[in-house]
Amino acid sequence: MPFIDTHSLDVIERLPGWYGRYFHSQSMTFAHCDFRRGSTIHEHFHPQEEIYEVIEGELEVTIDGIAQIVKPGLVAVVPSNVRHSVKALADGRVIIVDHPYRPEI
Repeated sequence: MPFIDTHSLDVIERLPGWYGRYFHSQSMTFAHCDFRRGSTIHEHFHPQEEIYEVIEGELEVTIDGIAQIVKPGLVAVVPSNVRHSVKALADGRVIIVDHPYRPEI
């Protein structure tokens, strides 16, 4: 599947305030998400490396206890098996990429 129209994918609210369109390549998982101010992703960890690239809005991403505001132009890189959490400081959009892919998503 060399081309994917992300606008044609179903929108899934996996957590309150997080509306994502999800797809996989052979080795990665992609999430195109709209988020609402005040919504959160609880602290967790997983074996995949994870990248957050904010397109619009602002997120507070905490990686291994260190919080940083992530907005367009700044990317958060979460290493494998490191605890992290996210809080939306404004409405916005983010692309999240996991490597290797996450079959449970």
